[in-house]
Amino acid sequence: MLARGEDLTDWERVKAIPQEEVERLANEEDGPLLPGWDNDIIIGLPPRKREVHIRLDADIIDWFKESGRGYQTRINKVLRAFVDNRRTMIEKPVGQKVRAR
Repeated sequence: MLARGEDLTDWERVKAIPQEEVERLANEEDGPLLPGWDNDIIIGLPPRKREVHIRLDADIIDWFKESGRGYQTRINKVLRAFVDNRRTMIEKPVGQKVRAR
């Protein structure tokens, strides 16, 4: 996206956030934006992308495409939130309650 000039992030604003604020937001119980979703602030580059070909239900693809360009990125974000949630559940200490979703 950066190479194509499509990045909409205000990087100057992001860079201006004090480290204490980043840590406070990262440690909030429900996250800073939406309860139940992973809203960590990501500093640095995201993991590299790998091209794969998968078959998805047509209605799922149509739903993501309805909101315009970037539907593949949105699908990736949903998958990442799911995987991060499962990783968190697996890493819970023994005896700690885990909510079923």
